Amino acid sequence: MSKKDYYKILGISQSATDLEIKKAYKRLAIKYHPDRNQGNKNFEEKFKEIKQAYEILSNKEKRSAYDKYGHQAFDQSNYNNNYNGNFTNTNDFGDIFGEVFGDIFGDEKRHKSERGSDLQYNLNINLEDVVNGIEKKIKIPTLKKCNFCNGTGNRKNLYNNVCHTCNGNGQIHIRKGFFTIQQTCYTCNGKGKYIKNPCYKCNGEGRLNTIKTLSVKIPPGIDTGDKIRLNKEGEAGKNNSDNGDLYVKIKIKKHPIFKRKKSNLYCKIPINFSVAAIGGIVEVPTLNGKVKLKIPKETQYGELFRIRGKGVKTINSIYCGDLICKIIVEIPVNLNEKQKKIIYKLGKSLNKQNGNKNSPKYERFFYRVKKFFENLRKYKI
Repeated sequence: MSKKDYYKILGISQSATDLEIKKAYKRLAIKYHPDRNQGNKNFEEKFKEIKQAYEILSNKEKRSAYDKYGHQAFDQSNYNNNYNGNFTNTNDFGDIFGEVFGDIFGDEKRHKSERGSDLQYNLNINLEDVVNGIEKKIKIPTLKKCNFCNGTGNRKNLYNNVCHTCNGNGQIHIRKGFFTIQQTCYTCNGKGKYIKNPCYKCNGEGRLNTIKTLSVKIPPGIDTGDKIRLNKEGEAGKNNSDNGDLYVKIKIKKHPIFKRKKSNLYCKIPINFSVAAIGGIVEVPTLNGKVKLKIPKETQYGELFRIRGKGVKTINSIYCGDLICKIIVEIPVNLNEKQKKIIYKLGKSLNKQNGNKNSPKYERFFYRVKKFFENLRKYKI
């Protein structure tokens, strides 16, 4: 009986690259592997052909000989005798799946990074610190590289033994029915090696608990919720791997005078009713000291005044926000008898001479009340 063409068995052309040959083999091996099709003799034979074709075409010398002389270049009887037909071999099937998923995911389990964890530190600062920026000292609990074993976990600073469970692969294959499951080795935790003489200081972990003091530069204009990243100041990595990063999350404390909205500051300025009536000068606090604010005559409760450039800088910018002052006209309290008589006379004088013209809002309000009752009487009729 004539032998089938190996290229046709794998479904590839004679000019196929090594990668194309490998991909074709993986695809067909998974489909026809007898572990997935137990009892099917046709699949057994098909799998033998696929594996035979791959072993010839994946080898440069054998492929060259096959291209020149065909099947006559090989002693097929010897070849078949050397072939293991036991399809319950978990390593055979596991290798196929391992190679396939290793190509797809970069063999993530075996070579998973042991980089240290990222850490976050919540830092509370005052609003005054935001104006010009500040440098803060912080202390964080973390894991550092053990200086006794240089992070290896081994007393002799070396890995001594190849893991006997996984033979140094870091992975084991467990048979479940006709499936083979690949798992991280429980003996060496995927390292492929184990430490014979653990470091007496870190007990083989390669890391030690410590309190680290760091200096953090707070830039001007930073706001609540912003984060500052300190590269490689997080947790130490396992087995001499890179450290994680430290994120400093900012929270600005509540201020007794100012409220912040982005780059603007807001505050309330109380004035007495005489200043509101005839005008005057009041001192207004800012984060850089005091400034004088001119209050025009007849200023009403709740009016807003803007002081340019007395807010907060925008981060990484020269622009500075404004200070918005809300006027609170304060009613005097704890009056003595003389003061009460003066205010009483003032009130009578205002009402007698000008009616309600000195209180325009009061006059408008009662005008609306009057119109309301007039309209109400019309509906009743």
